[in-house]
Amino acid sequence: MPYWRLSTFYFFYFAVLGSLIPFWGVYLQSIGFNARQIGELMALLMFSRIIAPYIWGWLADHKRQRLTIVHVAAFLAPLSFGGVFLGTGFWWMAAVTLLFSFFWNATLPQLEAATMSHLGGRASEYGRVRVWGSVGFIIMVVGLGKVFDTIAIWWLLPVLLVLMIGIWLSSLAIPDAELKGELPHPEPLHKILLRPQILAFLLVCFLMQASHGPYYTFYTIYLSGFGYSKTAIGLLWAFGVGCEIGVFLLLRRLQARVSMRGILLGSFALAAVRWSMIALFPHSLPLLIMAQALHAATFGVYHATAIELVHKFFVGRHQTRGQAIYGSVSFGLGGAVGSYYAGWTWATPGPQFTYLSAAVLALVAFAITWRWLRSLGLESA
Repeated sequence: MPYWRLSTFYFFYFAVLGSLIPFWGVYLQSIGFNARQIGELMALLMFSRIIAPYIWGWLADHKRQRLTIVHVAAFLAPLSFGGVFLGTGFWWMAAVTLLFSFFWNATLPQLEAATMSHLGGRASEYGRVRVWGSVGFIIMVVGLGKVFDTIAIWWLLPVLLVLMIGIWLSSLAIPDAELKGELPHPEPLHKILLRPQILAFLLVCFLMQASHGPYYTFYTIYLSGFGYSKTAIGLLWAFGVGCEIGVFLLLRRLQARVSMRGILLGSFALAAVRWSMIALFPHSLPLLIMAQALHAATFGVYHATAIELVHKFFVGRHQTRGQAIYGSVSFGLGGAVGSYYAGWTWATPGPQFTYLSAAVLALVAFAITWRWLRSLGLESA
């Protein structure tokens, strides 16, 4: 397995995420957008994940040139992102956001599928590779948090451009031969998607990411309103991802003791607790730290388990499109809906209502998992 080459790609990809998610809303606020407009623009950022992964995944499977697809998309992402330097109007920013995110969001599902293929029967070791994405996220969110306390948030733009170029360059280092070698698939894709358990699985993934919408869109703005510095907020973001790293390193032991269904149930329950704590206790730094520690469950454990389940459910030539469908439904549709509703409810009824609504979404995911996800190997540890 090309461990360091794959890890470098994850590093740069999530370094972009660690710059974009905590601070993009702050940048949009700095150029005059209100909460509703910020929510809509963040929803567009997520919206491209609904269609982009599946379109690019179909091309990769159809042309059998997965690495070429990654190279092209990774090159076009920074090229199109350059449009942010040319204007700040709402519709211009909306167009640029849709364009660059269409290419940026195309790359990760291809590498997720490739990573799982490289791991083969050692899928539980996914965390050893993915952990470097968390490292990249932490470095950027802490570094930029400190920097933006002293310099203008505008400098986020060139930082993002350089990091996107890093994604493209790191993709070039992955050998072509190691991304080939597909297995035949046993049945048509639509038959897999129509299984009740698969539909339930995709629904709970959608709900989980929708519940994260207020966090990804407004967490930095929310805490700034309570007097926290960008340095402190960056450290809170980083602490959450740091806990995620610990989980990735211990994931293999956890999966040996707890069923996948049990892991999902725990993740959804803890997500409800986390959003409730953020909603009700924003003045308490110790409770905010505890809420960030739960990121290990609400993203780290949950996402790694979901990726492994997708690899199990979608086999052979369906693997790339399976990862794309998972990304489209969860991070794409779920993220877009979460950001959109957060933007519309942020001013009225307010942030507390928005975060408590997120907790309700997580509880609905818990109920669906408890009732319908009882097969497909979810019970076995």
